[in-house]
Amino acid sequence: MKFIIISGLSGSGKSVALHTLEDIGYFCTDNLPISMLETYAVEMESVDTDADGIAVGIDVRNISGQLGDFEQILHKLWARGIRYTTLFLTCDNDTLLKRFSETRRRHPLSTPEIPLQEAINIEQKLLEPIATTADLTIDTSNSNVHQLRNMVRNRIGYKQQDRLSLLFESFGFKQGVPSDADFVFDVRCLPNPYWDERLRPHTGMDAPVIEFLDQQADVSDMYQHLESLLSRWIPDFDQDNRSYLTIAVGCTGGKHRSVYLIEKLGSHFRQQYPNVVIRHRELS
Repeated sequence: MKFIIISGLSGSGKSVALHTLEDIGYFCTDNLPISMLETYAVEMESVDTDADGIAVGIDVRNISGQLGDFEQILHKLWARGIRYTTLFLTCDNDTLLKRFSETRRRHPLSTPEIPLQEAINIEQKLLEPIATTADLTIDTSNSNVHQLRNMVRNRIGYKQQDRLSLLFESFGFKQGVPSDADFVFDVRCLPNPYWDERLRPHTGMDAPVIEFLDQQADVSDMYQHLESLLSRWIPDFDQDNRSYLTIAVGCTGGKHRSVYLIEKLGSHFRQQYPNVVIRHRELS
């Protein structure tokens, strides 16, 4: 049975992720005390349940002052043969400030003496060891609730538990580089359909843009090099028991060249890996 541990910054979408897993058949528990995590995991492993998996939400209030214990508990779970996946949700500071302002929620670490920005900084520092070792990181800065739900369903909710999950994501450098990507490729050097007024309204998923880019030798060369590089190294990540891998391709606006290449790469690798997700960040 899959065992998912969800943590992350307050306001980044932890509750949404947990509720999404609950909706697709997971048995979910939120804000479980760190001291109970090992006992809970062992007990749930022995329970006869129809659930597709177990998910536990870990809040920063349960980690503060106990981070060393948390790391030891994870080692104990692994030693007991309990194979867990850690999901970490993150978000940029400006978006977090906006979300707390709009919802008027109080940050769990803020007090009359600790303003919101300082509370966010403290939380980031406390959670940094978890963030750097998480199996899967999802940056929700440019995602709404519906998009986050789809990402969680597609990346964690799949049935093939022992296969590598690949996310191929297009993006625009104008909106920033995805912080959760393992590979980032810049294709802004390629011919840009944007400068053709007939092609500008279309995207890399539309026939006129596809036809234009198919005719460009540089685009063909770029695709062949990316496919060759990824074909060489993805199997090594798979053999190393990696559960998640994110490949991001960016162009200027994230609507033409990067979309075109991500569609081709995703289609190619979907023939070899059953758990391939394609996402176009700027088209969402």
